[in-house]
Order: sequence, then structure tokens, then C-alpha cells
Amino acid sequence: MSEVELVLRSTRVITPEGTRAASVAVGGGTITAVGPHDAAVPDGARVEDFGDDVLLPGLVDTHVHVNDPGRTEWEGFWTATRAAAAGGITTLVDMPLNSLPPTTTTAHLDAKREVAAAKAHVDVGFWGGAIPGNVKDLRPLHDAGVFGFKCFLSPSGVDEFPELDQEQLALALEEIAGFGGLLIVHAEDPHHLDAAPVPSGPKYADFLASRPRVCEDDAIAALIALARRLDARVHVLHLSSADALPLIAAAKAEGVRITVESCPHFLTLTAEEIPDGATEFKCCPPIREGANQDALWQGLADGTIDCIVSDHSPSTADLKTADFGAAWGGISSLQLGLPAIWTAARARGHSLEDVVRWMATAPAALVGLGRKGAIEAGRDADFAVLAPDETFTVDPAALQHRNKITAYAGKTLHGVVRSTWLRGRKINDGATLAAPTGDLLTRPERG
Repeated sequence: MSEVELVLRSTRVITPEGTRAASVAVGGGTITAVGPHDAAVPDGARVEDFGDDVLLPGLVDTHVHVNDPGRTEWEGFWTATRAAAAGGITTLVDMPLNSLPPTTTTAHLDAKREVAAAKAHVDVGFWGGAIPGNVKDLRPLHDAGVFGFKCFLSPSGVDEFPELDQEQLALALEEIAGFGGLLIVHAEDPHHLDAAPVPSGPKYADFLASRPRVCEDDAIAALIALARRLDARVHVLHLSSADALPLIAAAKAEGVRITVESCPHFLTLTAEEIPDGATEFKCCPPIREGANQDALWQGLADGTIDCIVSDHSPSTADLKTADFGAAWGGISSLQLGLPAIWTAARARGHSLEDVVRWMATAPAALVGLGRKGAIEAGRDADFAVLAPDETFTVDPAALQHRNKITAYAGKTLHGVVRSTWLRGRKINDGATLAAPTGDLLTRPERG
């Protein structure tokens, strides 16, 4: 056991057993013990006392589009990981698009890792991509340490990452199931999209009509059937349609190996509030009505939805035109996910323990990062310190994102991140960010 170098104290420490006053001992970047608040401090150890601010595990965001290399004018590892650190996130997993090249071969993975190595302020892992014609590349990517494979069932928005048809999906999933991997799926049915009205112009209602709930519902139903047949692990990305929840709940009860995420924008923003021309709110699948949002929260409460992740998908301002048909679809929220969700969760009677489960513990479990996502002995000493009752108003200019466009501009949110810690080192003190010390992670072997 490493010698204790640091002791963190708070009257409110969120642990797997609940919230309590505690001291957390850290040595060699690892939590060595969680003890009483007044536990004796080992000789030579430094003490940080956070008073009544809440000490929670560093968040794990498994859905981030860093866009580096190739589209670094959209984001990049330097700015994305700084935004993560500022928002209490200590681990993120990068999506295989919209970088150039996409992470669809081991050579492309190597190129991405080379770019990320010196820029990572938090720990960073990588998803691989499943596209037409790269089944032969999936096992090598798995062996190289990607956490799983992303695919689209409808056009992705970028030509270099095409969607899979049902035959290609079956081939990819059979290969991935053969080595025990995970397929994560953007589940929208292309046939329903083709039959829907084509979006054009500034009206949000027209854009919403172009991506009806049945697009998600039918795609998820087909994915469940395939996962059942192949006994494969699948994960539904950014669930927007609450109508799919009964299908998912039934599949889970049956033993189908399916997990599901949703995102802050689906859980905190509603179609009714989106002004015409405000394409900072455009994403695919879309933000839906308030009644649908209520049902998503019920899905979180009953465990049908496993986790909440950002789907941070930024772009430059010129791509966010006032035409919902032409504008880039993506929401920037990496730095704001924790306060946005906490603001909504507290209003609905949920606790910070719930938020930690959804935004730290469950995403870490999804990708097999057993050292992340909880405050207990043997885990990495990754923490966020939160003042949960303090409020702030979102000023886009103050965000660490490269492009200061956000659907949360002007909103008043509860929860100020006082500091963020990565393996026992303070990387964010609420005002400044330390030099990058994040590690590049590979998928751990499951026991």
C-alpha cells in the first residue's frame, strides 16, 4: 500500500454506501482508505478540508466528440479536456468521428493517440468505429485497447463515417460478439427518416417533425432482436424517444445485454422552449417535448436508462446557421453537464447520489473502468468538489470549449465546481487549470 500523501475531508462525501462526513486518504494516486471525518492524519500527509462542500467521484463521460485531429477548429483535445476538468469530469472517452481520419483502423487510432498524448488534462480513452467494409479491422482495434465500437444506422453527417445497413450491422455485431466486445449504436431508422418531411428553414417544429420518435423506436427494436439472436452486448446512444423505454425494459428483463444512455439536453431542455432559428439547440435525435422528458426521467428513476453522458458535439459558429435543415447538429455541454443535470434532478426530488450513479459510476461500469466512478479504497483518486446550493448564470465566453456556442447560454444553474482532482492532483481550482497530466487509457480486460 502506498504511503498516504494527502487527506481530503468533507462533511459530505458521496461513497457507494451513501453520503457521510469522512476523510479520504490518498497515496500514489489511489484512494487508500475512506475513514471517519476526524481520523488521524498520517505523518507527512497534507490535508485539504472542503467544509460542507460535497466531495464526489470525478465524473466519467463516455460520449465526447473531440474532433482531433482533422477538425480541430471545432474542438480538440486541449480545449475539450480543459472543459471536462472545469466541469468535474476526470475521464472521457472520445468518439471515432468527427476526426480526420476517423478511428476505424489501428493506424488511425495511433494517429489520434499521438495527437492526444500531450494535450490531455484528464484521462482519455477511445471508441473504435464500425463502418461498411471494416469488419476485418474490428478485432485489431479491440486488441489495441478501444473500449468498443460505434456505428450509425442512418447518415452520420460526415462522409468518411458511413452508416451500416441491417446486413452490415449483423456482420459487425457477430464479429464483435465473437471477441466479447461492445457495440454502441446511433439508433435512428433511415427508412422512417426518408419518409419524414425534409427539414428546411428556421422553425424548430419543422425540424422536430423530420425526426419522429418512431425512427428511434423501430431502430432500437431491430437492435434488440439482433442482440438477442447473437447474444451480443449493445448500448443505445443518446436516447431521446421515451416511447422506446417499454421495449428496452422488456429486453433487459428478458436478459438481452443492452444498456442505454441519455444526455443533459434531453433531460433539461424542451422543444417548447426552443426559439425559431436557434440552431444551438439542434441535435440528432432531437430535443423533444416536455411530456417526453418527464418519461425519460422516469426511465432513469426505474433503471431502464443506465447513465447520462454529454454527447458533446461542437462546431464552428458558421455551421450553426439559422436554418434547421442546413445547420450542424450537435450540442456543446461538456463543461455544463453536472450543474445542468443537478439543477433538474434536485427539482424532481433526486439526490446527488443519484447524479453520481448516472454520471460517474454507471458510465465507468459501461466501459469496464473499475478504478473510476466511486470513492472507495483501491479506486483512482479522482474527485470533484461541488457547492451544490450555489448558482451561476451560464456565460458562453467563460467556457473552456473552443467554440463558445451553447444551448445553455443565460441559464441559471445550481452547482458550482470548486475543484477537480485527477489521481490526487488538483487539476482545476475553480479559476485556473493545471498543465495536462491525463493518461491515455486502454480497455481493461474483463474478469
